[in-house]
Amino acid sequence: MTEHVSENLSDHAYWNERYAGSAHGISAGAHGIWSGEPNAVLAREAAGLAPGTVLDLGCGEGGDAIHLARLGWRVTAVDVSDVALARAAEHAERAGVAERIEWQRHDLSETFPTGAYDLVSTAFLHFRDGTLSPRVLRSAAGAVAPGGTLLIEAHGGPPPWQHDLPDDLAFPTPEETVATLQLPPGEWEILRAERHPRSQRHPHTGEMATREDQTVLARRALR
Repeated sequence: MTEHVSENLSDHAYWNERYAGSAHGISAGAHGIWSGEPNAVLAREAAGLAPGTVLDLGCGEGGDAIHLARLGWRVTAVDVSDVALARAAEHAERAGVAERIEWQRHDLSETFPTGAYDLVSTAFLHFRDGTLSPRVLRSAAGAVAPGGTLLIEAHGGPPPWQHDLPDDLAFPTPEETVATLQLPPGEWEILRAERHPRSQRHPHTGEMATREDQTVLARRALR
């Protein structure tokens, strides 16, 4: 979520337009505007966890949620866009895992899902100005059950082809993200806080480029 767009649109309206294929001349393909594949970091980290309950924040068209459901997780998947959620539900039906996923619409700046989860995952849950919301991140940590895991995957900078972002825009570092979480000492273990490269295809030309992302992985202690 790092595109520089009109401030006149709410997040709800902007993402509904984008997923409908009308924003910025983007046309949704047969599988939507994303690949339909799970985030690689999420797939790697989830492979080492026993399936339980998971909260997928910013689920988009459901790639992560469907992957987790196939692994046996019970998924609560959240997005701000009705269009994305409807498309994700269709994908889940075709994948045969619809009964394992509950879809919820939330503008996370206003409302947040209830409950405690064995895994809470946020993948690129940036606001449109590139920032990560401290309140949303702390709410995500608060939703992790004792013994559970928090996974935050975020951009470490803009894609190399994007040059229209504000001059003062600064993407947080992994260390800054950890500090923002304000995790109580002794209650959490930071398993990973690191930058890493990721290949990404240009949305219009199809050319591949490398950008920097960040991963923060933390485990909450059993009480």
